[in-house]
Amino acid sequence: MATSTVGLIPNWYPPTRDHYDLILSLWKWFPAFASLQWATTWYGMGKTSLPSPFNLPGRLAWLTMESPGFLTLLYTFYTLPPQLFSHPDLPWQNKVLAALFCIHYFYRAILFPFLQPSMAPMHLSIWFSALTFQLINGTLLGSWLAGYGPVTQHDWDTLLPFGTLQFTLGIAIFYIGLAANYYHDDELREIRRRENHRQERLAKEAGGTKKKDVGRHYEIPKAGLFKYMLYPHYFVEWVEWFGFWTAAGYGCAPARCFLLNEVASMLPRAVRGKSWYVERFGEEKVGKKWAVIPGVW
Repeated sequence: MATSTVGLIPNWYPPTRDHYDLILSLWKWFPAFASLQWATTWYGMGKTSLPSPFNLPGRLAWLTMESPGFLTLLYTFYTLPPQLFSHPDLPWQNKVLAALFCIHYFYRAILFPFLQPSMAPMHLSIWFSALTFQLINGTLLGSWLAGYGPVTQHDWDTLLPFGTLQFTLGIAIFYIGLAANYYHDDELREIRRRENHRQERLAKEAGGTKKKDVGRHYEIPKAGLFKYMLYPHYFVEWVEWFGFWTAAGYGCAPARCFLLNEVASMLPRAVRGKSWYVERFGEEKVGKKWAVIPGVW
Protein backbone atom coordinates (compact mmCIF):
# COMPACT_ATOMS: atom_id res chain seq x y z
CA MET A 1 0.00 0.00 0.00
CA ALA A 2 1.38 3.41 -1.01
CA THR A 3 2.51 5.60 1.88
CA SER A 4 2.01 8.83 -0.10
CA THR A 5 -0.36 10.04 -2.77
CA VAL A 6 -0.19 12.69 -5.46
CA GLY A 7 -3.17 14.89 -6.25
CA LEU A 8 -4.74 18.29 -5.74
CA ILE A 9 -3.60 18.13 -2.10
CA PRO A 10 -0.80 15.56 -1.79
CA ASN A 11 -1.54 12.81 0.75
CA TRP A 12 -4.97 14.28 1.51
CA TYR A 13 -6.90 14.66 -1.77
CA PRO A 14 -6.84 11.77 -2.52
CA PRO A 15 -5.81 10.62 0.95
CA THR A 16 -3.23 8.06 1.99
CA ARG A 17 -4.56 5.10 3.93
CA ASP A 18 -3.43 6.67 7.22
CA HIS A 19 -5.17 9.93 6.41
CA TYR A 20 -8.29 8.08 5.25
CA ASP A 21 -8.40 6.25 8.59
CA LEU A 22 -7.94 9.52 10.47
CA ILE A 23 -10.73 11.30 8.58
CA LEU A 24 -13.05 8.33 9.06
CA SER A 25 -12.37 8.15 12.79
CA LEU A 26 -13.28 11.84 13.15
CA TRP A 27 -16.29 11.55 10.81
CA LYS A 28 -17.90 9.04 13.16
CA TRP A 29 -18.38 11.90 15.62
CA PHE A 30 -20.47 13.98 13.21
CA PRO A 31 -23.81 13.08 14.89
CA ALA A 32 -22.58 14.79 18.06
CA PHE A 33 -22.01 17.98 16.06
CA ALA A 34 -25.33 17.65 14.20
CA SER A 35 -27.21 17.19 17.49
CA LEU A 36 -26.54 20.87 18.27
CA GLN A 37 -29.46 21.60 15.92
CA TRP A 38 -31.84 20.42 18.63
CA ALA A 39 -30.78 23.41 20.72
CA THR A 40 -31.82 26.06 18.19
CA THR A 41 -34.81 26.77 15.95
CA TRP A 42 -32.68 28.70 13.44
CA TYR A 43 -31.83 27.16 10.11
CA GLY A 44 -30.82 29.51 7.32
CA MET A 45 -32.25 27.63 4.34
CA GLY A 46 -35.67 27.05 2.81
CA LYS A 47 -38.86 28.09 4.56
CA THR A 48 -37.01 29.19 7.72
CA SER A 49 -34.45 31.42 5.97
CA LEU A 50 -34.34 35.10 6.97
CA PRO A 51 -32.93 38.23 5.29
CA SER A 52 -29.19 38.53 5.91
CA PRO A 53 -26.16 40.16 4.24
CA PHE A 54 -24.59 36.68 4.41
CA ASN A 55 -27.29 35.03 2.31
CA LEU A 56 -26.41 33.46 -1.03
CA PRO A 57 -28.77 33.02 -4.01
CA GLY A 58 -30.59 29.71 -3.48
CA ARG A 59 -29.87 27.98 -6.79
CA LEU A 60 -26.22 28.97 -6.94
CA ALA A 61 -25.65 27.98 -3.31
CA TRP A 62 -27.31 24.59 -3.80
CA LEU A 63 -25.39 23.80 -6.97
CA THR A 64 -22.01 24.72 -5.52
CA MET A 65 -22.49 22.97 -2.16
CA GLU A 66 -23.90 19.68 -3.49
CA SER A 67 -21.74 19.14 -6.60
CA PRO A 68 -18.37 18.67 -4.83
CA GLY A 69 -19.57 15.39 -3.29
CA PHE A 70 -19.90 13.36 -6.47
CA LEU A 71 -17.07 15.26 -8.18
CA THR A 72 -14.77 14.33 -5.29
CA LEU A 73 -15.87 10.70 -5.44
CA LEU A 74 -15.19 10.57 -9.19
CA TYR A 75 -11.83 12.31 -8.79
CA THR A 76 -10.75 9.89 -6.07
CA PHE A 77 -12.12 6.87 -7.92
CA TYR A 78 -10.00 7.60 -10.98
CA THR A 79 -6.84 9.04 -9.43
CA LEU A 80 -6.25 6.78 -6.41
CA PRO A 81 -6.17 3.24 -7.91
CA PRO A 82 -3.18 3.85 -10.25
CA GLN A 83 -1.21 5.02 -7.21
CA LEU A 84 -2.09 1.91 -5.18
CA PHE A 85 -2.03 -0.93 -7.71
CA SER A 86 0.06 -1.88 -10.70
CA HIS A 87 -3.11 -3.14 -12.46
CA PRO A 88 -5.91 -0.88 -11.19
CA ASP A 89 -8.88 -2.85 -12.54
CA LEU A 90 -11.54 -2.61 -9.84
CA PRO A 91 -14.42 -5.11 -9.55
CA TRP A 92 -17.74 -4.31 -11.19
CA GLN A 93 -19.38 -3.83 -7.78
CA ASN A 94 -17.12 -0.85 -7.06
CA LYS A 95 -18.09 0.73 -10.37
CA VAL A 96 -21.81 0.14 -9.85
CA LEU A 97 -21.76 1.73 -6.38
CA ALA A 98 -19.81 4.72 -7.67
CA ALA A 99 -22.38 5.10 -10.46
CA LEU A 100 -25.29 4.95 -8.01
CA PHE A 101 -23.77 7.72 -5.91
CA CYS A 102 -23.29 9.86 -9.01
CA ILE A 103 -26.83 9.17 -10.28
CA HIS A 104 -28.28 10.43 -7.02
CA TYR A 105 -26.14 13.54 -6.89
CA PHE A 106 -26.43 14.41 -10.57
CA TYR A 107 -30.13 14.80 -9.84
CA ARG A 108 -29.69 16.34 -6.40
CA ALA A 109 -26.89 18.77 -7.28
CA ILE A 110 -27.38 19.58 -10.97
CA LEU A 111 -31.04 19.01 -11.90
CA PHE A 112 -32.82 19.74 -8.62
CA PRO A 113 -32.00 23.46 -8.28
CA PHE A 114 -33.11 24.19 -11.85
CA LEU A 115 -36.30 22.13 -11.61
CA GLN A 116 -37.43 24.15 -8.60
CA PRO A 117 -39.91 26.93 -9.47
CA SER A 118 -38.13 29.03 -6.84
CA MET A 119 -35.48 28.61 -4.15
CA ALA A 120 -35.10 30.63 -0.98
CA PRO A 121 -31.72 32.24 -0.24
CA MET A 122 -29.24 30.29 1.85
CA HIS A 123 -27.06 31.55 4.67
CA LEU A 124 -23.33 31.32 4.12
CA SER A 125 -22.87 29.15 7.23
CA ILE A 126 -25.35 26.54 5.93
CA TRP A 127 -23.65 26.54 2.54
CA PHE A 128 -20.23 26.02 4.12
CA SER A 129 -21.47 23.24 6.41
CA ALA A 130 -23.06 21.37 3.49
CA LEU A 131 -19.99 21.86 1.31
CA THR A 132 -17.75 20.43 4.04
CA PHE A 133 -20.10 17.46 4.47
CA GLN A 134 -19.99 16.72 0.74
CA LEU A 135 -16.22 16.96 0.48
CA ILE A 136 -15.62 14.63 3.42
CA ASN A 137 -18.33 12.18 2.41
CA GLY A 138 -17.14 12.07 -1.21
CA THR A 139 -13.54 11.58 -0.09
CA LEU A 140 -14.35 8.68 2.24
CA LEU A 141 -16.73 6.82 -0.04
CA GLY A 142 -14.51 7.45 -3.06
CA SER A 143 -11.44 6.19 -1.21
CA TRP A 144 -13.23 3.08 0.02
CA LEU A 145 -14.45 2.27 -3.48
CA ALA A 146 -11.11 3.15 -5.09
CA GLY A 147 -8.76 1.09 -2.96
CA TYR A 148 -9.36 1.01 0.78
CA GLY A 149 -12.36 -1.30 0.56
CA PRO A 150 -12.77 -4.51 -1.48
CA VAL A 151 -10.57 -4.49 -4.58
CA THR A 152 -10.96 -8.09 -5.83
CA GLN A 153 -13.88 -10.42 -6.42
CA HIS A 154 -12.63 -12.52 -3.51
CA ASP A 155 -12.86 -9.46 -1.27
CA TRP A 156 -16.50 -9.00 -2.27
CA ASP A 157 -17.31 -12.66 -1.74
CA THR A 158 -15.89 -12.36 1.78
CA LEU A 159 -17.58 -9.01 2.51
CA LEU A 160 -21.14 -9.95 1.53
CA PRO A 161 -22.52 -12.99 3.41
CA PHE A 162 -25.24 -13.48 0.77
CA GLY A 163 -23.15 -12.43 -2.23
CA THR A 164 -24.88 -11.17 -5.35
CA LEU A 165 -28.30 -11.58 -3.73
CA GLN A 166 -27.44 -9.03 -1.03
CA PHE A 167 -25.87 -6.68 -3.56
CA THR A 168 -28.93 -6.89 -5.82
CA LEU A 169 -31.31 -6.39 -2.91
CA GLY A 170 -29.38 -3.30 -1.83
CA ILE A 171 -29.55 -1.82 -5.32
CA ALA A 172 -33.29 -2.54 -5.50
CA ILE A 173 -33.84 -0.72 -2.18
CA PHE A 174 -31.69 2.15 -3.44
CA TYR A 175 -33.77 2.56 -6.61
CA ILE A 176 -37.05 2.37 -4.69
CA GLY A 177 -35.81 5.18 -2.47
CA LEU A 178 -34.52 7.16 -5.45
CA ALA A 179 -37.83 6.90 -7.34
CA ALA A 180 -39.76 7.88 -4.22
CA ASN A 181 -37.39 10.82 -3.74
CA TYR A 182 -38.11 12.06 -7.27
CA TYR A 183 -41.85 11.64 -6.73
CA HIS A 184 -42.09 13.51 -3.45
CA ASP A 185 -39.75 16.28 -4.57
CA ASP A 186 -41.99 16.82 -7.58
CA GLU A 187 -45.08 16.93 -5.39
CA LEU A 188 -43.50 19.83 -3.51
CA ARG A 189 -42.69 21.52 -6.81
CA GLU A 190 -46.27 21.00 -7.98
CA ILE A 191 -47.53 23.17 -5.13
CA ARG A 192 -45.52 26.11 -6.45
CA ARG A 193 -46.42 25.32 -10.09
CA ARG A 194 -50.15 25.31 -9.31
CA GLU A 195 -49.88 28.58 -7.42
CA ASN A 196 -47.78 30.11 -10.21
CA HIS A 197 -50.44 29.18 -12.80
CA ARG A 198 -53.13 30.59 -10.53
CA GLN A 199 -51.29 33.88 -10.12
CA GLU A 200 -50.74 34.11 -13.88
CA ARG A 201 -54.47 33.59 -14.45
CA LEU A 202 -55.40 36.21 -11.84
CA ALA A 203 -52.93 38.70 -13.33
CA LYS A 204 -54.37 38.11 -16.79
CA GLU A 205 -57.93 38.57 -15.53
CA ALA A 206 -56.86 41.82 -13.83
CA GLY A 207 -55.72 43.25 -17.13
CA GLY A 208 -52.11 42.12 -17.26
CA THR A 209 -50.95 43.32 -13.86
CA LYS A 210 -47.75 41.87 -12.47
CA LYS A 211 -48.37 38.44 -10.96
CA LYS A 212 -47.64 37.78 -7.30
CA ASP A 213 -44.33 36.11 -6.44
CA VAL A 214 -44.85 32.50 -5.29
CA GLY A 215 -41.40 32.07 -3.73
CA ARG A 216 -42.88 32.09 -0.22
CA HIS A 217 -46.06 30.16 -0.98
CA TYR A 218 -46.56 27.03 1.13
CA GLU A 219 -49.25 24.39 1.47
CA ILE A 220 -49.51 21.08 3.28
CA PRO A 221 -48.67 18.46 0.62
CA LYS A 222 -51.01 15.48 0.47
CA ALA A 223 -49.91 12.99 -2.21
CA GLY A 224 -47.95 9.78 -1.66
CA LEU A 225 -46.32 9.43 1.74
CA PHE A 226 -47.24 13.03 2.51
CA LYS A 227 -50.56 11.53 3.67
CA TYR A 228 -48.70 10.14 6.67
CA MET A 229 -45.69 12.39 7.23
CA LEU A 230 -44.51 15.89 6.41
CA TYR A 231 -40.98 15.02 5.28
CA PRO A 232 -41.18 11.79 3.28
CA HIS A 233 -38.52 13.14 0.91
CA TYR A 234 -36.10 12.89 3.85
CA PHE A 235 -37.30 9.42 4.83
CA VAL A 236 -36.98 7.94 1.34
CA GLU A 237 -33.50 9.41 0.95
CA TRP A 238 -32.52 7.46 4.06
CA VAL A 239 -34.05 4.40 2.39
CA GLU A 240 -31.80 5.07 -0.61
CA TRP A 241 -28.62 5.13 1.44
CA PHE A 242 -29.69 2.14 3.51
CA GLY A 243 -29.91 0.28 0.21
CA PHE A 244 -26.48 1.57 -0.75
CA TRP A 245 -25.07 0.42 2.59
CA THR A 246 -26.71 -2.99 2.15
CA ALA A 247 -25.12 -3.39 -1.28
CA ALA A 248 -21.73 -2.24 -0.03
CA GLY A 249 -21.88 -4.61 2.94
CA TYR A 250 -22.69 -3.71 6.52
CA GLY A 251 -18.96 -3.57 7.24
CA CYS A 252 -18.59 -0.53 4.95
CA ALA A 253 -17.91 2.19 7.52
CA PRO A 254 -18.17 5.18 5.12
CA ALA A 255 -21.61 4.03 3.89
CA ARG A 256 -22.78 3.44 7.47
CA CYS A 257 -21.51 6.87 8.53
CA PHE A 258 -23.21 8.50 5.54
CA LEU A 259 -26.60 7.08 6.50
CA LEU A 260 -26.26 7.82 10.23
CA ASN A 261 -24.90 11.31 9.55
CA GLU A 262 -27.80 12.10 7.20
CA VAL A 263 -30.32 11.00 9.82
CA ALA A 264 -28.52 13.00 12.52
CA SER A 265 -28.54 16.18 10.42
CA MET A 266 -32.00 15.87 8.83
CA LEU A 267 -34.10 14.53 11.73
CA PRO A 268 -33.91 17.74 13.81
CA ARG A 269 -34.87 19.78 10.73
CA ALA A 270 -37.91 17.57 10.11
CA VAL A 271 -39.06 17.81 13.73
CA ARG A 272 -38.59 21.59 13.70
CA GLY A 273 -40.31 21.67 10.33
CA LYS A 274 -43.41 20.00 11.75
CA SER A 275 -43.57 22.70 14.41
CA TRP A 276 -43.35 25.28 11.62
CA TYR A 277 -46.27 23.66 9.79
CA VAL A 278 -48.36 23.61 12.98
CA GLU A 279 -47.60 27.29 13.66
CA ARG A 280 -48.45 28.30 10.10
CA PHE A 281 -51.48 26.13 9.34
CA GLY A 282 -52.73 25.02 12.74
CA GLU A 283 -52.77 21.67 14.48
CA GLU A 284 -56.11 20.71 12.99
CA LYS A 285 -54.90 21.00 9.38
CA VAL A 286 -51.62 19.21 10.06
CA GLY A 287 -53.62 16.49 11.77
CA LYS A 288 -51.91 13.33 12.95
CA LYS A 289 -49.11 13.40 10.40
CA TRP A 290 -45.71 12.37 11.65
CA ALA A 291 -42.66 14.52 10.98
CA VAL A 292 -40.53 11.94 9.17
CA ILE A 293 -40.71 8.44 10.71
CA PRO A 294 -44.24 7.00 10.90
CA GLY A 295 -45.01 5.59 14.31
CA VAL A 296 -41.81 6.98 15.79
CA TRP A 297 -41.36 10.73 15.23
